[in-house]
Amino acid sequence: MSATWDTVSSLATGFGTLVLAIATFASVRSANRAARVAQQALLVGTQPLLVPSHLGDAVQKAFYQDGRYHVVEGGRGAVAFENGVVYLAISVRNVGNGVAVLHGWHFIAGREEVPVQPDPDSFRRQGLDLLIAPGELGYWEGAFRDSDDPQYDDAVTAAKDGELLSLDVLYGDYEGGQRIISRLMLRRGGDDPSRSAPASPNSLGGSGYWIATVVRHWNIDRPNFR
Repeated sequence: MSATWDTVSSLATGFGTLVLAIATFASVRSANRAARVAQQALLVGTQPLLVPSHLGDAVQKAFYQDGRYHVVEGGRGAVAFENGVVYLAISVRNVGNGVAVLHGWHFIAGREEVPVQPDPDSFRRQGLDLLIAPGELGYWEGAFRDSDDPQYDDAVTAAKDGELLSLDVLYGDYEGGQRIISRLMLRRGGDDPSRSAPASPNSLGGSGYWIATVVRHWNIDRPNFR
């Protein structure tokens, strides 16, 4: 009989230990899930997202390292070819909740029928530190200065002929994470019917205006939007 009670006692102890282990596992799993939810909420609260600004937004000043500048109006971009340099700029707005720190850019002559996510390692680094606060206006800028650049001729042709062009902008939050690629597109028009006053003066030439739109967003460090 003693052996039987010892067996029952051992089984009861083992069962209690098993129940406690299951309860502990469930508690830890629930805590981990809650931590992941909290982390995702925190990340969403610091994620930037760039889109072209509205047509009625204020002008932005885009300065280049050589002292040239564009005054870029809301909802538009600027493209110019001068002294062997192709200058590019786009007025953008950060509709995300975090500061957007611009890292680099990627040029495409024309457009892709089916946009393909580019490799972040293929991007050109920004020559200037550009940051855009949440909910605020800002700008992106870039330039082709080296005639030996494989894309230089395409950029010159686009600037001269007003051809459609696409620009991928790589950016992230202020800690360097949550990187996003936004594909923006520029197309040159003629006389701008939405402009009630003459275009703002620029140190750079260029005829007509360039209207801006966004095509696609890709997440790099988090699951994609779709």
